[in-house]
Amino acid sequence: MGSSSFKEEQDIFDLLEIGFIPAAQRELPTILDKVANRKKLATAIQSTDIKGIIHSHSTWSDGIHTIEEMAKAAIERGYEYLVISDHSKSAFYANGLSIERILAQHKEIDALNKKLAPFVIFKSIESDILNDGSLDYAPAILQSFDLIIASVHSNLKMQEEKAMQRLITAIENPYTNILGHLTGRLLLSRKGYPVDHQKIIDACAANNVVIELNAHPRRLDIDWRMIGKALDKGLLISINPDAHAIEGFEDCKYGVLVAQKAGVTKENNLSSYTLDAFEKWVATQQAKRK
Repeated sequence: MGSSSFKEEQDIFDLLEIGFIPAAQRELPTILDKVANRKKLATAIQSTDIKGIIHSHSTWSDGIHTIEEMAKAAIERGYEYLVISDHSKSAFYANGLSIERILAQHKEIDALNKKLAPFVIFKSIESDILNDGSLDYAPAILQSFDLIIASVHSNLKMQEEKAMQRLITAIENPYTNILGHLTGRLLLSRKGYPVDHQKIIDACAANNVVIELNAHPRRLDIDWRMIGKALDKGLLISINPDAHAIEGFEDCKYGVLVAQKAGVTKENNLSSYTLDAFEKWVATQQAKRK
């Protein structure tokens, strides 16, 4: 049968008696098992499925815009909530927040939430994972946040054994809710520290920790080829822009494109949760602190 016999792509899949595979998902041969006998793939996530901005920075640390400016821009774009996660105190190079400044920031967020309701700004921090795997605030301070994103920002030249010790310790911390940019890579400039992805995924599953898909185009970390392993364990992925300015919100689209390759659906993605669903998720996460 010549190529001229096919009027559209669907005809080729019909001839082979397999379900249709979107172009984004045609790289891994294992996809064929999922569409055998004309099985239909779940609809992959779309940019319109993102309901909230998780992981953003303001002028309180190294961001360009104020919290109010970030929130109003999110409202204008139709988002339902914003998670402000400025850098923690160990990130002195990024104007990380001291304990006193955390208290002041939380007062500002409280006032803005009254002003901007029903839109909600959640209190978060991108807490540095220290060399021993601990987070860089005492439990009493971590308790004051709605959720914690834990990330490695220092001593990046590690062997796998050391990297795994730091990450697993942080994942097992009951205050860790989201594991940020898993390998610390910067595309085209920094490879990132070596990790055993399966062990990280298993640890996140055991401790109810979400894995970030950092949508910044220089990161795109977790690597899309590892996302399927996380989904197989029932883990949530969170497409987060790591926005340091209003314009950074637009980076969500890169995360969505990467997620589509891995077959992520809106149900698999935390930032696709509506405000009501996200608030319930936060409450569930806070319960594990006790």
